[in-house]
Amino acid sequence: MSRIYFMALVALVYVAFDIYIFQALRVVMSDYSVVTRRVLTIVYFAISAVLFVGISMYNQLDPKQFANLRLFITTAFFITLLGKLISALFIFVDDGRRLFTWIANFLPSKAEETPDLSRSEFLSKSALIAGTVPIAVFSFGIVSGAHDYRVRKTVITSSKVPKAFHGIRLAQISDIHTGSFFNKTAVAGGVDMLNAEKPDLVFFTGDLVNNQSDEAKPYLDIFKSITAPLGVYSTMGNHDYGDYRSWTSPEAKQADIKQLHEMHRYMGWDILLNENRIITQGSDQLAILGLENWGAGRFSKYGDLAKTYKGTEEVPFKILLSHDPSHWEAQVLPEYPDINLHLAGHTHGMQFGIEIGDFRWSPSKYIYKQWADMYQSGNQYLYVNRGYGYLGYPGRVGILPEVTIIELRNS
Repeated sequence: MSRIYFMALVALVYVAFDIYIFQALRVVMSDYSVVTRRVLTIVYFAISAVLFVGISMYNQLDPKQFANLRLFITTAFFITLLGKLISALFIFVDDGRRLFTWIANFLPSKAEETPDLSRSEFLSKSALIAGTVPIAVFSFGIVSGAHDYRVRKTVITSSKVPKAFHGIRLAQISDIHTGSFFNKTAVAGGVDMLNAEKPDLVFFTGDLVNNQSDEAKPYLDIFKSITAPLGVYSTMGNHDYGDYRSWTSPEAKQADIKQLHEMHRYMGWDILLNENRIITQGSDQLAILGLENWGAGRFSKYGDLAKTYKGTEEVPFKILLSHDPSHWEAQVLPEYPDINLHLAGHTHGMQFGIEIGDFRWSPSKYIYKQWADMYQSGNQYLYVNRGYGYLGYPGRVGILPEVTIIELRNS
């Protein structure tokens, strides 16, 4: 019964908030015909009602059968709510103006005047425009930005690069998050873009799924088509361990992780679990170190870099696959000065920001010191991939999905 009372209270607050926002719409509609006002009013409250009912029934919808519907409901609800919150700020300013005018009317010099307590048409229009902008932007980010894959190319020139590997081209993708996808054709198009670059090596730096291995099944054959003459190598991200959902038993969780490992192998990806591979060209060598997830702070630390590193001591150029970029400053730089290139992902660039030329901004920068693109400290490099997929919000605004191509050159 307490749940019923709680939902009734939430519904009451939701309706009251909707009516408050509606005040701006009513002012703007004042010159419209009666029929138009009635239609817009019905549409406004009908959309709110449908979204509220949808979010209320979210937990009753089967996560597997209705995965896309659940994603649509939550996304539509929160994008709309964001727009309404922004509109409410303008209406609140208008209410502040009206309150000030009402109080000022009691001053002796103003007592004979009739105050104008009507709502400002300018602020009402501003409220609707301001509320519509985020709804339009984030909707466009779903329709267009989610799968607007970009190939980003960069070059690392170093005396550490063995001469036999001069000119080698590395491809990196990260954070696929198959559990969030809703457009298989677009996902396959991104893979085609990667293969068209004809890289010598391909690396995947974690987060194939959101919560469990079953999410990847519909996409395995798409990613299986990724090929490279020197191999495709992968590792695990924080979402790949099933830590963000409940399991019937620890054994069930471990079985799911093992199944995910087998999926990597089915796709032809050499999954590295705190281990390494050494590639030889003539008399020259290059080492690939695949670390399980290791993140600073609250994120899981399954990785064992000492174990991963062992056996590569004499290899002149080492590439570390480690999902979380916070690992670079926390352990790689201070303890392993001969790890030349660290490839990471994890941040997604928060799937929101601005990139114009060399200017780059995202809220992600306030959480991660290294959140996108290339970073350098002495002879060590870190590249943070912006991610191939998306999580939570099923789109991207400004920070677009990425396929990275890195060319190694001997200086």
